Amino acid sequence: MKLNKLSLTLLLTLGVGAFNFPAVAAINTDNLGASYSADQSQIAFRVFSSRATHLEVYIYSVAAGQDEVAHFPLTKDSNNIWSVNISSSQLQALGVTGTVYYGYRAWGPNWPYDANWTKGSNVGFIQDVDSNGNRFNPNKLLLDPYALEMSHDPVNANWSDGTIYASGPTYRAVDSGLNAPKGIVLTGDSQSIGVKPTRALKDDVIYEVNVRGLTMNDSAIPAADRGTYKGAAEKADYLASLGVTAVEFLPVQETQNDTNDVDPTSTTGDNYWGYMTLDYFAPDRRYAADKTPGGPTREFKAMVKAYHDRGIKVLIDVVYNHTGEGGAWNASDTSTYNLYSWRGLDNPTYYSLTSDMQSSWDNTGVGGNYNTHNVTAQNLIVDSLAYWSNTLGVDGFRFDLASVLGNTCEHGCYNFDKMDSNNALNRIVRELTPRPATGGSGVDLIAEPWAIGGNSYQVGGFPSGWSEWNGIFRDTIRKSQNKLGSEAITPGQLATRFAGSADLYQDDGRKPWNSINFMVAHDGFTLKDLYSCNSKNNSQPWPYGVSDGGEDNNNSWDQNSVAADQRKAARNGLALMMLSAGTPMMTGGDEFLRSINCNNNPYNLDSVANWLNFSLNADQQTFELFTQRLIAFRKAHPALHPVDFYSGVDNNGNVMEQLRWFEPNGSVADSTYFNDSNNHALAYRIDGTEFNDPASSIYVAYNGWSDNVNFVLPWPGTGKSWYRVMDTSNWNEGGANIVAPGSETYIGGEGTNYGLNGRGVLVLIAK
Repeated sequence: MKLNKLSLTLLLTLGVGAFNFPAVAAINTDNLGASYSADQSQIAFRVFSSRATHLEVYIYSVAAGQDEVAHFPLTKDSNNIWSVNISSSQLQALGVTGTVYYGYRAWGPNWPYDANWTKGSNVGFIQDVDSNGNRFNPNKLLLDPYALEMSHDPVNANWSDGTIYASGPTYRAVDSGLNAPKGIVLTGDSQSIGVKPTRALKDDVIYEVNVRGLTMNDSAIPAADRGTYKGAAEKADYLASLGVTAVEFLPVQETQNDTNDVDPTSTTGDNYWGYMTLDYFAPDRRYAADKTPGGPTREFKAMVKAYHDRGIKVLIDVVYNHTGEGGAWNASDTSTYNLYSWRGLDNPTYYSLTSDMQSSWDNTGVGGNYNTHNVTAQNLIVDSLAYWSNTLGVDGFRFDLASVLGNTCEHGCYNFDKMDSNNALNRIVRELTPRPATGGSGVDLIAEPWAIGGNSYQVGGFPSGWSEWNGIFRDTIRKSQNKLGSEAITPGQLATRFAGSADLYQDDGRKPWNSINFMVAHDGFTLKDLYSCNSKNNSQPWPYGVSDGGEDNNNSWDQNSVAADQRKAARNGLALMMLSAGTPMMTGGDEFLRSINCNNNPYNLDSVANWLNFSLNADQQTFELFTQRLIAFRKAHPALHPVDFYSGVDNNGNVMEQLRWFEPNGSVADSTYFNDSNNHALAYRIDGTEFNDPASSIYVAYNGWSDNVNFVLPWPGTGKSWYRVMDTSNWNEGGANIVAPGSETYIGGEGTNYGLNGRGVLVLIAK
């Protein structure tokens, strides 16, 4: 049944002023998406396309398996916004009395509109892609890029044929409407997300984890809640008790993962990590216990509130460098691409293309670059970030392959330039205020500062306002620990990383806390495997594999297969990270030495091996206690997380000795010692009095040698002595590895000798 021409004309002439657009309307100035009016009497559908010549919205009463109940043409304004307003009464007359599902069909220069076209026909077709990069195909129902929820994944347990979304000679006439994902029109809500923490990033301890993996294997969580936002909310108390102040979830925007459980023992096509986004506004339905329309959004917000109520920030990993539409099916075939959404609406606007406009330009390795230098494509990025922050309560973002956001050209090239004020990186900073250095309102912006090819490796190269995953910190510490004798790491290199990597960040006006210090992340070995595996083993059978790819050069070492030494190395790695200036990030399960049996690329393992297992053995419980106390020590000592680099002068113009480096013999380390890669031991003292630290001084010694080294302790301060907080040596394993506050062991004063075992880390405080 369709509306008559008179009714349709009345709907098309209605204005947009009566509509209650999403909370990001101040940024989403074009009011894109589908929105109910304030009294819910009408829905406005608004979508961008600069190249379409005809657009229609198709309305459905169910998500899949049935034809549309009606379709309506949209009209284009001078800003290339296509729109139509449809009354709720008209939808009810069509039989749509509940959730409204919708999608778009688009025609353009390569496939002009013809009134005789019918679904599944080639009427009007000229070519799959024209010389301007247009890929319009009305046989493909397209998801609204601004849809606030998505009905289902393109491929799922009920529909396994992904070819229906493809263009090209074999598939162009196949209609996708019955089974394609639809947008869901939400009515909105006033649900609380709690009070956002205003903590400075420098004071955070970040815990990176997959929503599903956090609880899927946790018997303490009700079975129905495992693997969901609701289940993750129930772990807020645990993370708070561990000392975590910010949880960073791997991608939670809709992605193709409904098929992960279709064959639990098959890893082919599974997407556990979630780095192939299909909808930048929609919380992934798979992670919701309540999958009814509106349920994922409500449940996500409830999870955010649970963390906010415990003072924990919620950060999410976002993927704006490529999309889940992917790239060419075959490198030699420019005609066959998937059309889910953006590509079918305006391919050259949303994607960077080769100079002939026929193929994707690719710095991602997974299908081609999102067109981050195009203003309209940037609008989507900013609008979705604002929606997740303002409406869903997210406190900050980690940007996957963020160098692509620094691209300064659209088609036929790639060039990162942080000085380009028009790139996406600088626009995000302008429109989403970064959190101030000392805390307050704003968002935390964290970049993965690399991509593939060109000048995309940009650790230390991002503009002001951005923090970065410091891959150089990771590699330097790993090599020092695991490559003694084969990699030349100097004490000076270690000192630079411990002190906040001024060489990378100070010249940009950035601070040590802009360095996100990490030893491991989701992408690579776990902390345990870093010190237990000489090389990756990704070809092992389910549930630990099979996974393809993965880095070959991991700077890992199995510590000669000595289990106690493996645990010690893990303690050292975690300790050196937590004791360094910067913002530490750990990965879920590292607090209890989670292992994936040397698989360093488990992106496709939605398996019991990849989910966190909280049934801990004695060694794991000991390491968890060590982690908890180490985090507590860091948080209790502001000298370890300074707002600025360790330098400066006091109000009287005196040079401050905030940080001093020592050789093991107690003498102040000079440039000769610092620059000699044959030296593998280093110590430093931080003057806590200049940071209002409860410890007047903190002393850290690192012995990278395999044998014992004697450290001569420096002056602890007038009337003070040194007390041991931590010695990671094997003889001290257990609760004494790091003691609770007030339980420190007396060591002595200036000139005291301390024999530190090989590959050990010592922490003393003066009191």
